[in-house]
This record gives sequence, C-alpha cells and structure tokens, in this order.
Amino acid sequence: MPTTVSLPDRPLSSTPSLYVVATPLGNLHDMTLRALAVLGAVDVVAAEDTRHSQRLLDAYGLKVRMMAVHQHNEQAAAGQLIDHLAGGRQVALITDAGTPAVSDPGARLVARVREAGYAVVPLPGPCAAVAALSVSGFAEGGFRFVGFLSAKSGARRSALSALRDERDAMVFYEAPHRILECVADMAEIFGGEREILIAREMTKLHEQIVRMPLADTAAWFAADANRMRGEFVLVLAGAPASEGLDAEALRVLDLLLAELPVKTAASLAAEITGAPRKALYAQALVRRRED
Repeated sequence: MPTTVSLPDRPLSSTPSLYVVATPLGNLHDMTLRALAVLGAVDVVAAEDTRHSQRLLDAYGLKVRMMAVHQHNEQAAAGQLIDHLAGGRQVALITDAGTPAVSDPGARLVARVREAGYAVVPLPGPCAAVAALSVSGFAEGGFRFVGFLSAKSGARRSALSALRDERDAMVFYEAPHRILECVADMAEIFGGEREILIAREMTKLHEQIVRMPLADTAAWFAADANRMRGEFVLVLAGAPASEGLDAEALRVLDLLLAELPVKTAASLAAEITGAPRKALYAQALVRRRED
C-alpha cells in the first residue's frame, strides 16, 4: 500500500527567521518536501540569481517576493534582509544550486543576521561536495573541503603544494575553462598515481562521474571535448601513509631539501628526527621530482 506524505501545516517558526534552503543541483526531483513548504510560506526569498531561481519556483507553482543576493551586493543586501526580519517577515535564502554559503554567496549574510540576533534555520538537501564524496570511495576517514582554487597559476600551485601531505580526501570545485590546468597541476604536485574522482554536471542530463589516476586525466579529457563542459567537483584521494614518517620529519626534510641534494637531505633529516633514512630518502625523491 503506498505511503501518503503530506506537507506540514506550519513549516515556519513563530518568530522571524532566516531559512537557508538547499535546492537541486540540476534534477528537480531532488527538491525536498520541507524546502517546498518553507519556500511557499516565507514572505521573501533571497536568491543569487532571481531569474534563474524564478524558474525553480515556477516549476513548483510557488509565488513569492524575491530579492537578489550575490557576491557583489551581499553586504548591502544583508541590511535589507535584516530590515525584513525586523518588520516581522520570514525570509529564505537560496543559491543557484545546492546549499547556500558553501563556496556560494550567503556566508557573510548569515553572519550579519546572527549578529543582529535573529535565528538562522538550515534546511538540509543537495550539496555537490557531499554528493561527489559519497560516491568516491575516498571518505573512509575524514575529508577536507577546499572549494575553488585561485584562478592564478602560481597561487593555485602554491595552495596545492600546501596540501601535498594531507591524509584525508580533498574536495575541490572547478570551472570548465580552468579544469585542464587544474588537473595538470594536481598530477605534477601530487604524482600521477594519486587517484581522483571527476564529477561533471552532477544530477543533470549529461552527468559523468569517473575515477582514475591523475596521470590518466589528460587523455580522458582529450578523448571528448564535451568532457570539458559544465561544472566540476573533484575529489582527490588523501596522501598515502609515509612509513615511519610524521609531520615533523617531513617538515625537516622539506627545509633541508631547499638547500641540499636529496641523499644529503635525507641523511641529515634522519639524524635530526630519528625517522627511518630509507623512508625519508624515498619521500625526498618524490618531493624533488614534484619540484
């Protein structure tokens, strides 16, 4: 016998609140019942792109006042939003796709609303980072959300180099016009054998989710120009355990490698830290190759 699910009669708090509402990444069936109830009941919806979000609301027959909140007006919009709350109105915040304030506008607005003393209520739902992580097979332990890297090559490579010894899986967002440069830098810095999951156009018609060594990514993209289209989530496996080497041993090794040949640096690092010389030498070879 089918189960009947009804929407709550009173989805909102009795006091003015900001509702941070996750919306579909692409597939409209991922909209939650609670999100529909809240968006249909609030007085104002603050949206990253009102034209884009209007299509979402129209798809569900929701008619509600909208205001724009994007990266260029977030501070000013926060003041308007707080005025709405002060006037007793209920407000929802949505972005173009997924969960607001996660590499999307909203974080500063949420902070301002909290400082003003109003409640901020999360409505869980789609999140590109968590969706990709859940199918990566890399998240047995923890994970680190990195988000978008710098568009500048030097800054991007510097940020990736700082993550070289990260043991947890790492989640990145990337735009189509930078994806080739990004994975090429990853292959050089982390080594071609490191595994990566590439999730493209998640939940949409042309969704692709593949996992491969970083060394294979260039050929995969070159095989089909369409693979460079859309928005990307990258999940990178964490660094493998370095036998007998802790963070301090690796730090000392890096300092010595900046001035000395590989063999000498490894030997001195072993004497200073007491870590195994062979393991340090192997790590030194990897680091020098990446440099």
